[in-house]
Amino acid sequence: IFSIVVFGSIVNECYVNRDAQNPELHCIFNENESACSYGIAVGIIAFFGCVFFFVVDLYFQQISSVKDRKRAVLLDLGFSGFLAFLWFVAFCFLANQWQRTTMSRGALQGADAARAAITFSFFSIIVWVVLALRALQRYRLGTDMSLFATDQFATDPNAAYPGYPTGSGIESTDTYQSPPFTETLDTNPKGYQVPAY
Repeated sequence: IFSIVVFGSIVNECYVNRDAQNPELHCIFNENESACSYGIAVGIIAFFGCVFFFVVDLYFQQISSVKDRKRAVLLDLGFSGFLAFLWFVAFCFLANQWQRTTMSRGALQGADAARAAITFSFFSIIVWVVLALRALQRYRLGTDMSLFATDQFATDPNAAYPGYPTGSGIESTDTYQSPPFTETLDTNPKGYQVPAY
């Protein structure tokens, strides 16, 4: 949502005319086209990244391979950290260019949109850092059963934890074999006492 606010406010209200006679639009951030382009690009990248990772989270339980799940979590961690950095750069860049902007009539028209873009780019830093930390926490769970092995659990959240399988309690000796060449060995070697328990 923050990315929509940032690139939407820049696209809609941060391109203004210098004066009434000149129809050419200029970026409101110190007339620096790079500032507007960067804010729009980061907003669009963040929006499509959010959509992608939302779909990955929906289908995460259907990923059967532990390696594929690990890759998905690492991709989420890397992308979230990268986007947190990009939003930090966007916040600093937009705030710096807004501070250097001379207030003209056009700049006053789009001032609220410019402040909104700066504010929500700051909030986006916090959100993406939190997402990166959650992805790191998810990665540290590793092969924990809550992340990678939920197939054996019931889908009902109130269901009890399945216990260990139980046997009959009677051990059978039918499955054991005697070691080879035991016919020639003495059962009580000389000098060895069998301890009594």
